[in-house]
Amino acid sequence: MSTLSTNTNLSPEERIALDDKLSQRFIKLDPAGYFIIYIDRERGLICAEHYSNDINEQGLAVDPDTGEPFPCKGELKRTPMGIYRGRTAKELGIKITEEASRCPLSCFDHALYLGREFVRAEMALVNGQDYIQD
Repeated sequence: MSTLSTNTNLSPEERIALDDKLSQRFIKLDPAGYFIIYIDRERGLICAEHYSNDINEQGLAVDPDTGEPFPCKGELKRTPMGIYRGRTAKELGIKITEEASRCPLSCFDHALYLGREFVRAEMALVNGQDYIQD
């Protein structure tokens, strides 16, 4: 049974507060890797770069060569294992889950997260807004 409230009559402020709270929870990393999502406004595309994931005993993503945790902010020079592009969130999701030679996801919660982020990126692309991955 879910511990989340089922009250559907939330104000916009309450929805934002709930979303912010849920964004702060511990997330078990997907052993299959992680994605960096961005929009290519010039080409009208949502892009997702897939990177390998080595996870230490604390559940943190680490550099496979050094064993050091990756920083959450700042620039990280890595070569993606794959780059996926789509004009819509749905198109991008299909390319990753149905058209890739090997699906780069192994956790349902990761797939759900990516779907939400792809929709957010699509809305930013359509509305001419900036997109920042959650």
